[in-house]
Amino acid sequence: MVDALTSAFPCLLWWVPLLPFLAAGVIAFLPDARGKLASKIAIGALGGSVVLALLALICALSPDYRLATSVAWFTFGDTVLEVGLLLDPMSGGMAAMVSFVAFWIFIFSLGYMADEKRFGRFFGFLSLFCGAMLMVVLSNSLLLLFMAWELVGLASYLLIGFYFEKPSAAKAAQKAFITTRVGDVAFLLGLIWLYRETGTQLFYDGGSGLLESGALATLAGTTTVCGLAVSAAASLLLLIGAMGKSGQVPLHVWLPDAMEGPTPVSALIHAATMVAAGVFLVARTHPVFSAAAVDGMSVPLTAAAWIGGITALYAALVAVAQSDIKRILAYSTVSQLGFMMVALGTGGVGAAMFHLIAHAFFKALLFLSAGSVIHGCHHEQDIRKMGGLQKAMPKTFLSYAVGMMALSGFPFVFSGFWSKEAIFHSAMGWPGGYGPFLLAATAALLTAFYMTRQALLVFRGNARSKDAEHAHESPAVMTLPLQVLAVGAVLLAVVGTPAWPWFEKWMENEHAHFHIEGFWAHGGIGLVVLSLALVSVGVGVAWNLYKQAPTDSEAPDKLEGMLGGVWGFLRNAMFFDALYDRCVIAPLNFLAGAVDALERMVMVPMMGCFESALKWFGRCTGLSDEEGINKGFDGICGGMKSCGASASKAQKGRPQGYLRSIGVGAAALLVLYFWLVG
Repeated sequence: MVDALTSAFPCLLWWVPLLPFLAAGVIAFLPDARGKLASKIAIGALGGSVVLALLALICALSPDYRLATSVAWFTFGDTVLEVGLLLDPMSGGMAAMVSFVAFWIFIFSLGYMADEKRFGRFFGFLSLFCGAMLMVVLSNSLLLLFMAWELVGLASYLLIGFYFEKPSAAKAAQKAFITTRVGDVAFLLGLIWLYRETGTQLFYDGGSGLLESGALATLAGTTTVCGLAVSAAASLLLLIGAMGKSGQVPLHVWLPDAMEGPTPVSALIHAATMVAAGVFLVARTHPVFSAAAVDGMSVPLTAAAWIGGITALYAALVAVAQSDIKRILAYSTVSQLGFMMVALGTGGVGAAMFHLIAHAFFKALLFLSAGSVIHGCHHEQDIRKMGGLQKAMPKTFLSYAVGMMALSGFPFVFSGFWSKEAIFHSAMGWPGGYGPFLLAATAALLTAFYMTRQALLVFRGNARSKDAEHAHESPAVMTLPLQVLAVGAVLLAVVGTPAWPWFEKWMENEHAHFHIEGFWAHGGIGLVVLSLALVSVGVGVAWNLYKQAPTDSEAPDKLEGMLGGVWGFLRNAMFFDALYDRCVIAPLNFLAGAVDALERMVMVPMMGCFESALKWFGRCTGLSDEEGINKGFDGICGGMKSCGASASKAQKGRPQGYLRSIGVGAAALLVLYFWLVG
């Protein structure tokens, strides 16, 4: 069976991302009144992708399996630019995770967005989002990955700003789009540099691909500024791109504000799609990052380790002082992405990927559970105004408890415990020192604290508002996805223990063997004990502070009185937004004002002088203004007006029409392409 699948997959693999893309294209032509039909098309297409992705996963279960395809995209001169798809353990695992988790988010959206008037459009954007992310993880070309990467950014802009009539949502969408573009520019420069040095954008190409020995040797052997290898310099650019997408400090500021989008969007962004793209990029190109490494150390990997550690601790500290249920989870995502970067920077690619996929399950579970809470509490998001929901929403409570324990790292039965333990093991053995390890360990303690705090304030005690008093359990279409994801958050623990680290070894293209001594070999027992201690301290401190929840929603947080002014510092996210306002936005506003003043005070008077000169020329030559200057000027203006009127007929100011035109054009080009190559 596997052999039959393997022979068929060079063609079938393209349909994994194409099905959601096609669904998005079809939905773009449907009116808003056909929202139910649109949701069926989107879910049906993604269901097909799930089946194909799971079949691909079966093919890729062997650690040494690799299927790399390439097709000629276009030719310029003697150069043929190729793109293609790649199926190996990393892409197979990611494609299965993205499609499976997204499928249940789609199901949840049927209930959560049922009253939305733009119901169909929402599913169209979701389909575009999923298709782009599936193309990212399956690409065998850095260029194709970048194009899909940009589509992910576009889809995130559309979804974060879905409630565009709200100024805060529109602002959040713009902030996400612009901030991530900073990283994307660096990514594009790194891509061009790598192509210039190696002559290829394919990852694997029969020995001449970007991630194969020949190209890696070229990149490591060529130096640039200050003796830095080209592989290291280009990797730093790729790292900046990953920092933007995966919300690493200081490019993290867009991610908490992305909560302005509907809750299913938050789940999709934080679990299965956008933020995972940056970590995946570093994991996929890790051979380039480590090409010039000496004793496991290289400049880009060292930068990734320290940036990840700082991000993990920063976001965990800020999450402690938040009161919006979704914002706490948003900062939690930033922190967990920092953990993944620590693992990548310290050489633990398998550990990073295990935490990425485990995190996708329990973070999607947490966001959807939060959505269920918000839905049950009549769209209330402030945890200070909740309380007592354990009895009113028992299914949501149990699902949330599983996600909370997995994220906090409760021992043994939850995947988050073993994935963090693997990261600790990677960071502990890093030759660059214990700095990233200590930062990650402190962040793990704080994670257990703020998640326990959130759970106690939301579900324990008595209701602290009328919305909480009248809370109700969500319908089955919303609770079923929670239960499925909760099972996944637990079952993944089986393949990630030190005794049988199958997942980690599989991602690193190695065979895993069961050895019970793995629990205590190489200092493993010490790290397990440390993980237990961190979770116990975090949960214990939170329990002592919040076991008796306040009865008044206006009462100050118990931690606020203990921290004093530090509480406000953390609650305002250490004033990063204010810092950017002062250091970036204000200077740009000043520059814009200076340009405006230059135009009004210099350019306009200059044009007046030019006009006087023309009048003088007219008098000297005997041409009047009307016969000479005005007639010629009017003729030019008339021609321009005629051209503008013709062009304006296609500009109606409705982006939907433009998107439909783009979709039709793209479909026509695809048909033409396949007809020509056929």
